[in-house]
Amino acid sequence: MALLTPIEPERATRSQLASRGIAASEATYPTASGRLVAAVASSCGPHHDANEDTHSTLAGSGRLFVVADGVGGGAMAQLASRLLVAHLHDALQPRTPDAASVAAAMLDADRVIAAAIARATHLPGAATVALCAPLDAAAASWLIGWVGDCRVYRWSPAASRLECLTRDDSFGQLREAPPPGGSADDPARMVGNGATDGANCALHTLAPRELLAVCSDGVHKHLDAADWRRLLAEPRPLAQRCQALVARARANGSGDDATLLLVERQGRERQRAAAAQRTSP
Repeated sequence: MALLTPIEPERATRSQLASRGIAASEATYPTASGRLVAAVASSCGPHHDANEDTHSTLAGSGRLFVVADGVGGGAMAQLASRLLVAHLHDALQPRTPDAASVAAAMLDADRVIAAAIARATHLPGAATVALCAPLDAAAASWLIGWVGDCRVYRWSPAASRLECLTRDDSFGQLREAPPPGGSADDPARMVGNGATDGANCALHTLAPRELLAVCSDGVHKHLDAADWRRLLAEPRPLAQRCQALVARARANGSGDDATLLLVERQGRERQRAAAAQRTSP
């Protein structure tokens, strides 16, 4: 299904939120029935020299949102995640994606990343990834795609319901034996080392006021349902809720790089209320 009208950024604001060193940014994109508000927060793990997670910058068209996690222990994990996000945007953003185009983009990225790493080292490297993309002008229908153990959740505030829309490509879930020294919870599918045959894809709807949460395992492994519900329900700007969830994952023991990207679908009533709040004395 083609977009009836392009979703282009209406306003983008970027700020470094000082709390616990977690950087966050927020952007808005008009839709046929209101707008999308997107926010992202990311934090480098305390034992990492560099953040091996990469995410969409929010400076684009609002037609693709990606989080990638460079696999720890692999060579050049930061390069793998950056190349993966860049490649997916180049391949998928010019048009409305479908399951076939996402799978093809993942396979092509797998080859590109492997070749780039091979030029620098003989060791392997890879990344896991999750993405979401609106399929119509109102942003009511969404394509969800993933490889590995990055996740996408849907939050429905009216019912206070959190749903995981993805299923980890872990050794345990796939009923495969992990390598020596590995865990059943480790990702068995990745992009960049030949360990993928495409991508998992699913179609989901997003009602007004609902949001999608795309995150690396440095976030979701350290948040329970109560954490998600409490912090997503707070009446704060989306970027601050995003930052608070990453900070909670840190407080709960996350020592990994942690990245969370939130996308909220707002109708015109919510848009007018937000505008009135900004202009009130």
